Amino acid sequence: MAKKKTKFICQSCGYESAKWMGKCPGCGEWNKMIEEVEFVKPARKGAFTHSDGTGSGVRAKAAPITSIQTSHESRMKTNLNELNRALGGGIVNGSLVLIGGDPGIGKSTLLLQVSAQLAQKQQKVLYVSGEESVKQTKLRADRLGTVSEDLFVFSETDMEFIEQAIEEVQPNLVVIDSIQTVFHPEVTSAPGSVSQVRECTAMLMRIAKTKGIAIFIVGHVTKEGNIAGPRLLEHMVDTVLYFEGERHHTYRIVRAVKNRFGSTNEMGIFEMKEHGLEEVENPSEIFLEERSQGAAGSTVVASMEGTRPVLVEIQALIAPTSFGNPRRMATGIDYNRVPLLMAVLEKRVGLLLQNQDAYLKVAGGVKLDEPAIDLAIAVSIASSFRDQPTRQTDCIIGEVGLTGEVRRVSRIEQRVQEAAKLGFTRIILPENNIGGWKVPNGVEIIGVSTVADALREALGG
Repeated sequence: MAKKKTKFICQSCGYESAKWMGKCPGCGEWNKMIEEVEFVKPARKGAFTHSDGTGSGVRAKAAPITSIQTSHESRMKTNLNELNRALGGGIVNGSLVLIGGDPGIGKSTLLLQVSAQLAQKQQKVLYVSGEESVKQTKLRADRLGTVSEDLFVFSETDMEFIEQAIEEVQPNLVVIDSIQTVFHPEVTSAPGSVSQVRECTAMLMRIAKTKGIAIFIVGHVTKEGNIAGPRLLEHMVDTVLYFEGERHHTYRIVRAVKNRFGSTNEMGIFEMKEHGLEEVENPSEIFLEERSQGAAGSTVVASMEGTRPVLVEIQALIAPTSFGNPRRMATGIDYNRVPLLMAVLEKRVGLLLQNQDAYLKVAGGVKLDEPAIDLAIAVSIASSFRDQPTRQTDCIIGEVGLTGEVRRVSRIEQRVQEAAKLGFTRIILPENNIGGWKVPNGVEIIGVSTVADALREALGG
C-alpha cells in the first residue's frame, strides 16, 4: 500500500522541508511554505527507466555510445514560419513544449491556430482546455476561422481523464491550456501547487516520450514575468517559449529560451489582427518604420536574435537632473549596462554626465541582451548629450570594454548584410572585425578601436 507522507513545500521555488518555516531557505520568500500530503508508492524491484524517458519495467544495460543508432527527428511544420524558426524547424514528435506569457497576450490564440493548421494537414489534434468550456473554445475557433474535423476539443482538468482521452483519440499533437488548472487525483494539494504541477508535467512527459506525441503546455507567469511554479518545470520540458509583447501594441514576440532540438534565443515575430496572429517576415522594417529624421540620441544597431539579424533603434534622452542623485532608466536593455557605459564615456571620452538624468529605450518593445549593442548605446548617449544627431544611414555595431576599447563581435557579415538590405550605407564596427568576409556593394565600412574614435566618426568630433 502507498504510504502517507506530510511535508511542507515552498510555492515559489519548490523547496521541501519536513517542518514548517516562515522563511524559505531556498528562495528567501516569506510565508510560502504550504503543507502537502504525498502518497509514496513502493518501487517495483527490477524496474528501470531508460535514458530517453520511457519506462519499460525491464532493466537496461549501459552501452558504448558508438553502438547507439540515431535517426533524424521528424518534425511537423506549421503554416507559421516564425513559429517553426523559434522551435528549431518545426514541432518534433514526442517533444514537450512549455509556452508562457502574460494574461491576454495571445497564447491560446496562437495554439488554437497551430492546432487547426495541423488538423487541416490530416494530423489529429487534441485541444484540452481547463479554463474554457468547449463552447467558448468553439466561439474563438469560429472567430479565427480555425475549424476542422481532425481538431478535437476537450474541457477537463482531471489528469486521469485527460490520459484516457489521449488513448481514445490517438492524436499527433496535444495542447494543455493550462498546466496550472490540471490536477492529479492522487495528489492531495490544490491545482497549481508545486506538487500538482510537477506530477502532472511528469505524467505528460511520460506520455510524450512513450507514445511519440508532441505536447504543448501553457504556463501562467508571475508578476516578474517568469513562469509560475517550480523552476523544475522548465528543466523537465524539452523546449521553453516565452510569448512577449505589450498588450496595447499589436506586435508579439515568441522567444525560445531553451530548446533541446534547436538553438536558443531564436525569435519569431507576429502581429495580432482581427482574425488571429499573422507572422512578420521582415521585422527590421517594422522596428525602423517610425524613426525620426535628424533626431539627436537615436542610433540603429544590428542585433542577433538566435541566428537572425534584426535592426532596431536605440533611443537616449540625456537631460540635466533636478535631484541630488541623477536618474538612470532603461527599457529593453539591462539597466546595469547604462551607468557602466556612462562611466566609460565620462572617464575615457571626457563627457560630464554625473549631473545628467539618462533615459534609454529600445523602440518596438524588443529586449536586447547581447554585448554587441554597447557601442550603439554609447553613441546614443553622447548624441543626446551634445544634441548632435547621427546620420540616418549609419549602423553602429560593437562591444565596449571598461578601458574604452571597442571589441569584436560575432556574425558580423550577417549583420552588415541585413543593414545593407535596408539601405544603410555606412557601418561603424570594431576594427578587428574587418577582413575575411565580403562587403556588400555600396556599403562603406569604418573600423574603430576606441569609443572616442567611434564618436569622432558618428558625430564628427
